[in-house]
Amino acid sequence: MARKRIRNTSTFSLSFLDIMSCGLGAAVLIFLLLKHVTDAPVNTLEPQLMSELNLLEEEILQGEANLARIRNTISDVSDESVVAQGLARKIEDDINQLKSLLEEIQPDSAVDVPGLKKQIAKLERQKQALENEIPAGNKAYQFTGDGERQYLTGVRLGGEKVLILVDASASMLDESIVNILRRRNMSKEMKLRSQKWGRTLDITQWIVANLPLSSDFQVLTFNEDVSAVFGDEINSWYQVADRLSIASAVQGMNSVVPENGTNMHRVFEAAMAMQPRPDNIFLITDGLPTQGGNAPTSGSITGYQRLRVFSDAVRILEDVSVNTFLLPLEGDPYAAAAFWRLAVRSRGSFVTPARDWP
Repeated sequence: MARKRIRNTSTFSLSFLDIMSCGLGAAVLIFLLLKHVTDAPVNTLEPQLMSELNLLEEEILQGEANLARIRNTISDVSDESVVAQGLARKIEDDINQLKSLLEEIQPDSAVDVPGLKKQIAKLERQKQALENEIPAGNKAYQFTGDGERQYLTGVRLGGEKVLILVDASASMLDESIVNILRRRNMSKEMKLRSQKWGRTLDITQWIVANLPLSSDFQVLTFNEDVSAVFGDEINSWYQVADRLSIASAVQGMNSVVPENGTNMHRVFEAAMAMQPRPDNIFLITDGLPTQGGNAPTSGSITGYQRLRVFSDAVRILEDVSVNTFLLPLEGDPYAAAAFWRLAVRSRGSFVTPARDWP
């Protein structure tokens, strides 16, 4: 009897492997097709969709920039709020000390009682401005400039009496001698449109906007003469916390027309004659003086002669810091070194601002 043969079967037969290979090939084909669609260049989209996509990207970038600016503003306001509150508390302590001193003064004493009362009244006005008129963290005047470039180190903006001296001579119309001579004969409107004079006004506004609220200030312009930008007298001080005084100073500067020569001897004399004297001076100019002291009365003046005139003028300054903002001017090689020495001697600062500042 023949033995019956048993056939062994395998799960992985040839037919099964064929089916699996076909399935794997189909999966690879689908993957390649999907990847091809994903990697398709964006520029193959319709023009309308492309423009909307670009617009959305611009809005996202603008939103991110605004968010960063808002965060920085919040941080600055918080810091300024703390400073304002501290100043208010310090002023209140000074008021209490002066009132206590006033009560202890005998009737026959030689102490200036009216002067003490005026000082108390002034401190009370400053305290009221800090608490009521100007919200905590804000400034009496806002000025940011192009691109909000507020960075500046090494310049002390404080002081009880801050004097800002602005050179309003004809050289402030341009950087080159040829263009200065050309603009000097133009109309008032054309002179006021000078790019260099516009930078001078911006620097002045930046200084005013960043002064402490507890300071008093005055702004003087000088060429051959000296004049205050607002008010009737040079020998007057105004509160930084007073918005009206700040606005009047800015408006007065906008009407000043650069002309004539530069006499620093006269403006330094006026500064030292002020009562009380300034303890911090900001000088905005473009070079050494051309008049005053030993300057020639006619004809041209050499760079060395200008240096000697400047040296005579700075001898007038006594116990005051001088911070110089020097703008560019052709043909004045000794100016930078001279103003740098003045900064070292007076414990001030010397700045040659970039063309895009402030």
